[in-house]
Amino acid sequence: MRFAPLLLSALLSLCDGDVGDFTPCSNFFYRARPPTGIAGTPICQRYSNRYHFATLYSRERRTPWFSGYVFSPPHGKRPRGEWKYEPQLANSKAGGNMVPFPTPPAKVDQNVVDSQAVQKDYTNSSYTRGHLNPSQHHNGTDVRRATFTLTNVVPQKSASNDGPWAKLENRVSKILSEYCLGEAYIVTGVIPYENDHWLKDEGRVAIPEYMWSAYCCQNYSQDLPKGLNDIFPTFGAIGRNDPNSTQEIVPVDLHKKKEEQGYDVRSMSLPILEGYLKQKYRMSISVFDQQCSRA
Repeated sequence: MRFAPLLLSALLSLCDGDVGDFTPCSNFFYRARPPTGIAGTPICQRYSNRYHFATLYSRERRTPWFSGYVFSPPHGKRPRGEWKYEPQLANSKAGGNMVPFPTPPAKVDQNVVDSQAVQKDYTNSSYTRGHLNPSQHHNGTDVRRATFTLTNVVPQKSASNDGPWAKLENRVSKILSEYCLGEAYIVTGVIPYENDHWLKDEGRVAIPEYMWSAYCCQNYSQDLPKGLNDIFPTFGAIGRNDPNSTQEIVPVDLHKKKEEQGYDVRSMSLPILEGYLKQKYRMSISVFDQQCSRA
């Protein structure tokens, strides 16, 4: 895997403005502290002159490592997605707002193509655009539209994106809407293959082997239904993005519907999740400061 074991706090700002520094959008992380242990390019995702979430991006892989955001109970219909890109990845002097891709796609500037994923990378591929920060975890029109940027998505099989992973997102939304009484911080990311797999075998956009997600909610209802006592203040999950992956992290349930087999999602505690991340990344990773403790 092609990354160095650097703490995010030690990263140097790679360019000006909203790329290279989480400081302007640190409020999207618990205690304003981003996850540690993974190196990449921080992006404060800005749309319509307002920050909406934060992403750690891999320039080399042209996909995000993770996105962090604050959950809000969804309201209204999902907005129509207008896919966007981050101009500052191509030009550090560009404006801070994400920008819709031009039409026709042939008009995309080559500097943008070189710096990040573009629409043609996903066109006619066998993968969908899998949101790390999903629009249905928000209730404002602008923030939901802001999630439709290719710096927030990874190649995800439709059987996962529309199946078990969608069920996980819906379950998390229901739990947090009903029982979290304060702010809920969510970080969703990827686990790469030991040897990188690439979209369309072009060496441009890396495909993750697994997806993972975790939330932190310190202020929650003390009257939880039976069976839900172990999902606060934290909860984690890992989902398969490849039916041919081994089963030591997420076993395959052969009793599931045939189209969902091999795309299973396994729920787990935050320490177990971080243990798997450490195993796969070969470095210690902390998703939430002091594992979302009050201390």
